[in-house]
Amino acid sequence: MDQYLFEGLKVIDAATVIAGPAAAMMMADFGADVIKIEEPRRGDLLRWSSNMPDTDPGAENYMWQMDGRNKRSIGLDLKDERGLKVMHELIAQCDVFITNMPYPSRENFKLSYEDVKPSNPNLIYASLTAYGELGEERGRKGFDQLAYWARSGLMDLMREPGTRPTQGLPGMGDHPTAVSIYAGIVTALLKRERTGEGSFVQTSLLANGLWSNSATAQGVMAGADTRRYRAESERPGFFFRVYQAKDGRWLQFNMVRNEELMNLVFTAMEATDLLVDERFKTPGAMHRHRDEVGARIQEIIATKSSDEWLQIFEEFDVPINRIAIVEETPTDEQILLNRMVSTPVNSDIGVPLVVNHPVRVSGVEHVPMKLAPRLGEHSQEVLEELGYDSNSIDELLSNGVVVEPESVETTSS
Repeated sequence: MDQYLFEGLKVIDAATVIAGPAAAMMMADFGADVIKIEEPRRGDLLRWSSNMPDTDPGAENYMWQMDGRNKRSIGLDLKDERGLKVMHELIAQCDVFITNMPYPSRENFKLSYEDVKPSNPNLIYASLTAYGELGEERGRKGFDQLAYWARSGLMDLMREPGTRPTQGLPGMGDHPTAVSIYAGIVTALLKRERTGEGSFVQTSLLANGLWSNSATAQGVMAGADTRRYRAESERPGFFFRVYQAKDGRWLQFNMVRNEELMNLVFTAMEATDLLVDERFKTPGAMHRHRDEVGARIQEIIATKSSDEWLQIFEEFDVPINRIAIVEETPTDEQILLNRMVSTPVNSDIGVPLVVNHPVRVSGVEHVPMKLAPRLGEHSQEVLEELGYDSNSIDELLSNGVVVEPESVETTSS
């Protein structure tokens, strides 16, 4: 058995920020040879997507190091027929092709599944669109903020009553969607192993946003009264609210779903007066007076620190947690112990910790983290593997059809 699960598997990453490249990175992490196809002047926008101020020196393009790691890069001009020829040759020899290229461009370059399948019937073609493969929006461009977050209804629902829709965070929809793409590819690889047939794998940002929103969307599709649902959401139940402790940190209860658990919570808070108050004799009565109950809970929670409350509620086995802040993640023992982040073995990466994708399988090792490639770093190497001789390579390089790092002005943000 090869050292890494996907060793010997060739993957073409012809996608741009963020979901497609992140799915390709997952393949690379498990040993696949991933060749990143990049626009030859500035490369993938992912190289320029890191925008948090005052990062560590050398770590300015941390997004590229996270999602571009363990790949090879070729800078290729697809608008030149010679560059497009190289692309088709790569596809003909690969196992997996990942793209989120808009359909008008795919059709113009003859890079749709129907176009490339004849040259490689065993190909796993993974297509990511913003809004799906069919319909008027098939060729419409869209990022996760638009398709995953806004179009799926999540942005509308995830907000405090009376406030404007909440903006999503960078990559918030892209990274979960990357896992969907990866799952589709792995499913198709298993199918190919059993049948010898290639597959067209597809998903969209909208489909993944809807899936994230499915607990509510399914209720709508079941005929729920959305006006009543929205009205109820304006005044959530007292265990569907957040409460601020004495140290300023917030606590969130969850699934306090029966009288027994409710009694445990009030006992833990030494608030048994709520249980004997005539206004709150039944769970229904408590819900009708949820604002008063919530105000009383907040009053009690404010008397102790979040650490104290977590210890108290743990003794009563009450489902609660402190709302984390992102500044804590680099030192979060649970995150470190479970290898949700890794320390790169290559110090040139410049990032002391890199976030891992969430897929872990026993006996399936990860490739040691390699520096994300410079734009065009492996152009000559890839062309040689395709059978191009030195004269042909020099001609492509001299005409700017293919680029190497020396011909690129800068590749870091």
